[in-house]
Amino acid sequence: MELLKKYYSWIITVITFIVYLFTLAPSVVQIDSGELAAVQSTLGIAHPTGYPLFTMLGYLFVQLPLPFSNIFMSNLLSAIFCSAGIFIFTKSLHLILTNSFVAITTETEKLVKGKSKKKHGREKLTELVPLTDLVIYSGIFAGSLILAFSKTFWFQSTSVEVYSLHILLINLIIYFVLKAFVNENEGIKKWLIVAAVLALGFSNHMTTLLVIPGLAYIYFMKESFSKDAVIRIGYMLLLFFPLLIIIYSYLPIRAAMAPALNWGNPVDYEHFMRHFMGKQYQVWLFSSFDAAGKQFNYFVTNYASEFSYAGLLLILPGIFYSFKLNKHIARFLLVTFLFTVLYSINYDINDIDSYFLLAYIVSGVWATFGIAFILTRLKNIKREFILAGLAVVILLNAGINFTKSDQSDVYIYEDYTKAVMNSVEDDAIIIGYQWDYWLSASYYYQNVEGVKPNITVIDKELLRRSWYYDQLKNASPNLFDGVENNVYAFLDALVPFERGGKYNSQKLETNYQAIMTGLVQNQIATRPIYLGPELVQNEFRNRQFVLPQGYKIVPHQLMFKVVPDTNTYFEAGIPEFSIRYPEEDNFYTGSIKRIVKEALLQRAIYEKYNNKPEKSELYINKYKTDFPDAPISAKVKQILNLK
Repeated sequence: MELLKKYYSWIITVITFIVYLFTLAPSVVQIDSGELAAVQSTLGIAHPTGYPLFTMLGYLFVQLPLPFSNIFMSNLLSAIFCSAGIFIFTKSLHLILTNSFVAITTETEKLVKGKSKKKHGREKLTELVPLTDLVIYSGIFAGSLILAFSKTFWFQSTSVEVYSLHILLINLIIYFVLKAFVNENEGIKKWLIVAAVLALGFSNHMTTLLVIPGLAYIYFMKESFSKDAVIRIGYMLLLFFPLLIIIYSYLPIRAAMAPALNWGNPVDYEHFMRHFMGKQYQVWLFSSFDAAGKQFNYFVTNYASEFSYAGLLLILPGIFYSFKLNKHIARFLLVTFLFTVLYSINYDINDIDSYFLLAYIVSGVWATFGIAFILTRLKNIKREFILAGLAVVILLNAGINFTKSDQSDVYIYEDYTKAVMNSVEDDAIIIGYQWDYWLSASYYYQNVEGVKPNITVIDKELLRRSWYYDQLKNASPNLFDGVENNVYAFLDALVPFERGGKYNSQKLETNYQAIMTGLVQNQIATRPIYLGPELVQNEFRNRQFVLPQGYKIVPHQLMFKVVPDTNTYFEAGIPEFSIRYPEEDNFYTGSIKRIVKEALLQRAIYEKYNNKPEKSELYINKYKTDFPDAPISAKVKQILNLK
């Protein structure tokens, strides 16, 4: 037991890290993975709010002389951050449990003075005693591993994401807040440490604010509402703001150097504040009661699955038992949980799970309290059976969530990105907005691994942002030749929009469409131009994007090529790309499969219409080889004369 008491944090952390290594992604994954890995490798600027601490720490880590790719190093750092978060979590649990007390009722004889001076009856005495070592360390082991292998927490460890560092920092904040609460010494020093780690938290992710209400409760319970307490807050702010400003000064300093990835170009006060405040995403925050209701319903229905349902057997009694053991810490946890949920449900985005991370961390503490309840109350059951039951819960939780979190075989985004880029000429222009599937990943492969560096990849949606034009012109100086007037008119009309004032939406849209059409018209003579299938299926068919007169599109492997509107046949080459599809599909991998299948069939039809049956057969065979279980519609079979 003494060895366990001494090294419990390291044992739990090592177990967690080893398991995380088995589920670590070897390459880029969906959504922001490629962009974030690219900014870490190149010291760029990521999407709002910029994440300067995450970027700088990542840059230092990928410089280590280890025999791995930069993307693997960035993914590995996420596993390290999350494991370190569990290490700090165990320390928080130790603080909580060693400062919690259970009520023990005993009977003692009561002496009554009288003539006989004899013992007269018994009285019951209730005293508060510390939890036993068995309860404390069993709770820490089980509670920490239940959190470590919960679905969303575990998933953050598998690939490069800002939430992995957020997990570490938010656990540090909670630890030092609790330490300040239980510690009677050190005076202002303990709260200055809290202020410092808060600044680190905000320099990584703004959802650090979710811990503030609980922190305020703990602070005033400890210091009371007094003049000295207010003065101490002033000292904390004097440390908090300079530290936050120093870290965030990375953004304007680096932006002035015009890095290849310079999202928002926060080089001056206006652009910095717009980036720092995440202004472009505020449209989804507190958008409607319906959106909040939808997200709340998602949280409630998803909550139990985070801990494989079995965890609820510990969390639910733990909530109530926490008030028996330490009412102030119990209130801190409850306030933090409720504020996290009530704030986060007002953000109307699809990938909302990570915004609930703080609520899941609190749930891990509640699970620990639930374990304490079981071990202190079920006295008639042998402790060995209880501990065996806890082991089953942990293993069940880990086993179920392993398949949900495992990304060790995910190469689909790398392969799809390279397939797209290698299917076009070295100097091509690609216009699309498949950010989640390959556009984000292209940032990494172009700027870090040097895959097709001369291709110009244009995110059609980012063309609505003023800063993006500077980034594109830095990479391709002549890109907007011939459409300068439309660009200037668009950027001029965009100013009031980006500043939150009144703007002319018709002028914006007219010039925006003219830029895209003019870009094709002025570049097509010297550079091949391709459109993403999503753009063709939506904006192109709805005439929100119009080609210059005399041009059309033809399917070209995974993209559509802009070509002269003639009866000429346009070669696309042999579909030799190879994409490794994971065994388990999700929304993103399923979407890529659908896109690839449609692209192969569209090109097969094009070859058939142009009397190229051998080429058509190549694409059909590629379809059947890559998707042996995917049926072909009767209409397509009829067109291709397939049985």
